[in-house]
Amino acid sequence: MNKYIRTLSFALCSALLLAACGPSDEDKQKAAEAAAQAAANAPVPLPAPGADDAAWQKYLVSVVTRNMQGVKTNHPFMYYVPAGDTQAAQDARKSQLDNVATTVARGVLPGNMLAFGGPDSKATADLIVEAFKDANEGSFKDVVVLFAGASADQQRVQDAIAKSGAELRFVEMK
Repeated sequence: MNKYIRTLSFALCSALLLAACGPSDEDKQKAAEAAAQAAANAPVPLPAPGADDAAWQKYLVSVVTRNMQGVKTNHPFMYYVPAGDTQAAQDARKSQLDNVATTVARGVLPGNMLAFGGPDSKATADLIVEAFKDANEGSFKDVVVLFAGASADQQRVQDAIAKSGAELRFVEMK
């Protein structure tokens, strides 16, 4: 019994001594250097392109790539919303809305991302609001919705997707 108490006392003292040890100054220095290096390597925000469709689609791919943390799939759903009042632009937005509304109605597996962007933030926000109006409560839990747009439209989009349980990631167009 004495041996048992002595061993237990030794183990307890060892655990307390190890718990009192913190990171050394060298470890703190390395951590600070690593943080500084990570900040220096952080991607520089890209300015949003004008109305060029091809440039916008590349921009959207870049924005999505930079915001994939926590997304489990390598193939997010990306939706480019064209701007303009021409019949072709209106038809493209209608087609995109039908596509998104079908996806929202069908549901998306957790760990996925839906990304939206286009030259006209209001049109993009309108599409998201309209597509999510009939989303089932909690149907997008653990799904990320990325919105590249103007900060004036952020709250509308947040309110529209809130019922679905999706996480909004907002990237301000500059």
